[in-house]
This record gives sequence, structure tokens and C-alpha cells, in this order.
Amino acid sequence: MAAYGVNPLLENKLRQLYKDHLERSNKTDWSYASLIPWERGRNYDSDPWSPEQVTISPGLYVAIETALLTEVNLPWFTSGLTDTFRGELEVLQDFIRTWTSEEDQHGNVLNTYLLLTRNSDPQRLHELRKTVIRTGWDPGGLSPFQAMVYTAIQELATKVYYLNVARISDDQDPQLSHILRQITKDETLHYAFYRDAVKAHLEVNPNYVEAVVEVMMGFVMPGHGMPDIAERVRLTELNAIYTLEHYYTQVLQTLMRVWDIGSLKPDAPSAIESMIKMNKHLDRVARLAAFAERKRGSADQDARAASELIAAGWRGPM
Repeated sequence: MAAYGVNPLLENKLRQLYKDHLERSNKTDWSYASLIPWERGRNYDSDPWSPEQVTISPGLYVAIETALLTEVNLPWFTSGLTDTFRGELEVLQDFIRTWTSEEDQHGNVLNTYLLLTRNSDPQRLHELRKTVIRTGWDPGGLSPFQAMVYTAIQELATKVYYLNVARISDDQDPQLSHILRQITKDETLHYAFYRDAVKAHLEVNPNYVEAVVEVMMGFVMPGHGMPDIAERVRLTELNAIYTLEHYYTQVLQTLMRVWDIGSLKPDAPSAIESMIKMNKHLDRVARLAAFAERKRGSADQDARAASELIAAGWRGPM
């Protein structure tokens, strides 16, 4: 990957972004204890779980479970990003610690919701959590700047995902919808920090676009290795919860616009070439997204579509 490091001349800019984040997050701070519908809880020993107790649709359940199984890997995300930013500007470590404290509630609130409302088999969920955490997560050798690019993409994708799931939840469980919208606020602020940090680097040196493009073209969400990922892709596509079309229009195109990639004027030949590659990549993703939209229909078609999308690099919602 392109070896563009964090620019130390941007320390003051990054500190201002961190200060802005703290001010905004303090205004939207929330405690998951106040969001959980505690009145819906019952004792599992005296009242065992059974499938008919589930109150949300299978598609919505898969979306929530997939989000939870991503969020429970927070210890691995924190250690991976801490190692990646070690030796860089201290403000990046400061942000990771703050980010961790804010992300910590996400897995807790989703897990508690599913158990308290009996929308999940508690034993199955317990086993899935352990499996995912044992699997872990590796940042894959990203440089510190590449990690900022990756996390900007990931946070935006997560924001879009949660907002879509919240909208679907409105009619099925307004309490769940409220929980998801609170999480979305956090993801929006986390995305904003990394988005603006990357943009600052591109403004100082447009050749950073080479690293940006490499990460964007190779991007997969951190939960791509969880159990049954092919089925999760199929169901989220089938139920239009989070599709390749969402990823293309609301993530890739958004970042191309806010980073103003089409207007950059790099002078390094490899950076110029990377912009050409990115345009071809966008065209390919657009075609795949259109293909997936056409194929959404019969179960057989959706299964084939999911397999072809995975083979082409699409790794689904989380």
C-alpha cells in the first residue's frame, strides 16, 4: 500500500477536530440504562426462552444480531487501532480512548435489548458472541493514515446501516428504533473526526489520494469474518436493510464528494494512476449494485446474487 504517514504539521488541526468532537459528543451523551425497556424483562430460569416469544421480523433480527456481533469485538478494535497509532501524534491515541468509551455502550445496549425482549435465543447468542470474540480482528497492516481512511469509511457505512435499520424498526418496535438512532449519533460523530482528518491531509498534499484509493478499493467491513456471513449478506440485501446500492450511493459517492477526490491535482504518477483506478472501481461497483437490485426477488436468485457479490469483494453490512 502507498506509504503516506500522518502529517505532523497537522497536529493543531487534529487537536481542534478532537476538541470539536468532545464538545459535540458531550451534547449527545447517553446512557444505555435509560434506553432499555426494563419492564419487559423476565427470569429465564423460571420462564425459559421459546421462539414464539420473538416480536421482531427475522430480517430485522439478523440486522440487529449482525450489528451486535460486530460491536462485541470492541476490545480487538481498540487494541488494533492503539497499536496502529503507537508513536504517532498523541491526539490520535486520545481520540481512540474517547472513541472506545463511547463505543462501549453499543454492544451492551444491543445485547441487553435482545435478551430482555426475548428476541434472541440466549444460549445461541452467548455462543455466537464467544465465537466472534475468539476470532478477533486484525487491522491488516494498515499505516496510521490508511487506518484513518479505513475508519472513516467504516464509520460512515455503520452510520448508514444503523439509520436504515432504525427506519425499519419504527413500526416493529419504537423502543428499538430509539436505541438505534442514539447509536447512529455516535457513529456520525466518529465518522466526522476521521473524515475531516483525511480531508486535511488531502488539502495539504493531494498525493495522499493514492493511499485513500487503495483503502477504498480494498475495503471490507470489520465483521466480514463472522459466522454465516453469506446468509447475512443475502438477508440484508433481500430485505433492503443494507445493500450494495446503499454502500455505493451513501458511502463511496459521499466520500468521493466530501473529499473532493475528482478535483484533486496530485503530481505523483502513482497517485494520478490511482485516481484512474478509482473511477473504474466506482463503475464496477455501480454495475454490481444495479445487478443486485435486479436480482432481488426469488430466493434462488438472491442466493446466487449473494454468492457472486461475495466473490466480487462485497462483504455485506458489518
